[in-house]
Amino acid sequence: MPAKARLWSVRLVLVVIWLVSWEITATHWIDPFFYSKPSAIWHRLVGWFTEGTAFGSIWTQLAVTLEEAVLGFLVGSLAGVVLGILLGRARFVAEVAAPFIKAANAVPRIVLASLFIIWFGLGLTSKVATAVVLVFFAVFFNAFQGAREVDRSLVDNARVLGASRVQVLTSIIVPSATSWIFASLHAAFGFALIGAVVGEYAGADKGLGLLISNAQGTFDAAGIYAAMLVVTVVALLAEWLITLFENRLLRWRPPVRNEGTTNA
Repeated sequence: MPAKARLWSVRLVLVVIWLVSWEITATHWIDPFFYSKPSAIWHRLVGWFTEGTAFGSIWTQLAVTLEEAVLGFLVGSLAGVVLGILLGRARFVAEVAAPFIKAANAVPRIVLASLFIIWFGLGLTSKVATAVVLVFFAVFFNAFQGAREVDRSLVDNARVLGASRVQVLTSIIVPSATSWIFASLHAAFGFALIGAVVGEYAGADKGLGLLISNAQGTFDAAGIYAAMLVVTVVALLAEWLITLFENRLLRWRPPVRNEGTTNA
C-alpha cells in the first residue's frame, strides 16, 4: 500500500474508533442530552440540509457567514501585509509604533464583537470588523518579520545597480516575505471564520453563529456540534484552496529535500 494511502487509512480508522466510542458511551454511560452523540448530530445535519433550520435555509446561513469571513479575511490580510512590510522596512517608525501595536494586540479581540455591534449594528459590518481584527494581527506580525528577514546584501546590491525603493520593495522584499505571509494566511481564514461566527453569536439575524446561539439557548447539543462541523469543513476547504494558490504562486521555490535523504 502506498505511504499516502496508508496514512489516510490510519486517520480514517482513528476517526471511526472515536465516533463509535462516542456513540456507545453516550448510549450507555453518559447523558446524550448534554453530550449528544454522532447519530444525533448526523440527524441534525440531514434535517438542516433537507428541511432547513429554524431561521431558513442552511445555505442562506452558510452564505452569510462565508461572506462575512471572506470580506474580513481579504481586508484584514491586505492591511496586515501592507502595514507589516512597510513597518518592517521602516525601523524608526516601527520602534515608535511598537508599544501601540503591542497594546492593541493585547486587547481581547473576541470581546470587541460586542462593541462592534454597538457601533455598526447587527448587520454585516460588525461581523466583518470582528473578522478583520482577528485576521490583521495574525498576518501583520508574519509580514513584518518576513520583511525584516530579507537578505541585506540583496537589497544593497540592488541599490548599487540603481534600483529604486519601489523596485527593491516589489522585486526583493515582497517575494522574500511571501513564504512568511502565506504561513499566516493558512491560519488567517480560520480566524476570519471565528470572527464571523463570534460576531453572529453576539448578535445577528442570520448565520452559523446564530444557529449555535439558538442551539445553546434550547439546550440542543447536537445543533451546536452540527454547526461546528459545518464551520470546520468550510475552514478545511479554504485551507485546501489557499494551499493550491500558494503552490501555484510559489512555483519558483526549489523543492524541499527530505531530511532523511543523503547525497549520493
